[in-house]
Amino acid sequence: MRADNKIVVIGKPLLFLLCLVPLLLLLWDAVQQLGANPVEALLHRSGEWGLRLLLITLAITPLRKISGWGWLLRFRRMLGLYAFFYALLHFTVYLWLDRNWSWMEIGVDILERPYITLGFVAFMILLALAVTSTRGMMRRLGRHWTALHRWVYAAGIFSCIHYLWLVKADYREPGLYAAIFLFLMLFRAGSFKKRLQRRFALYSGKVHRTRFPPSRSQLSE
Repeated sequence: MRADNKIVVIGKPLLFLLCLVPLLLLLWDAVQQLGANPVEALLHRSGEWGLRLLLITLAITPLRKISGWGWLLRFRRMLGLYAFFYALLHFTVYLWLDRNWSWMEIGVDILERPYITLGFVAFMILLALAVTSTRGMMRRLGRHWTALHRWVYAAGIFSCIHYLWLVKADYREPGLYAAIFLFLMLFRAGSFKKRLQRRFALYSGKVHRTRFPPSRSQLSE
């Protein structure tokens, strides 16, 4: 077995268990020490873990490019699904414990409170990405699958703004997440720019060779 395959075989179960640790901590805190407002604490912590795992998922490609470790990409799907799992937990706490399934209040919140609107849109994007994350959906959607999953960047933007607008005073933590997201996007933008430049240079070379074939003197050199 190749070394990369060994890392994946051993690493996937470990990563699966590691991503469950925040859930266990949330359950423990729910019983022991969530403070005077346990619902708000559950909302914030579940949302923070969803955002953290989303940023880790987005960091996989830059890390792979920097390190050259191709096996990192084989952990991306699991991390993305766990990001959705904690976003789902966050949304469920809001629907159930915070709003007690009062659909009228929930609808008013989504329509009239901008930070909830953005959070809801981010959640719906993650839901669509989770549903279409299987190999079967990749085959069915074909080239449209990649275009759909680029919406993860919009989910990251909306999630960071959702968190920034949510806090009332201390912007350090949401500001840190926003800065990490911005760094990841700048890295991708730089990489994308280089790819475009390479493709343009290759295309220009093909056009040049097509329009200006070598002369006899050049062929004889």
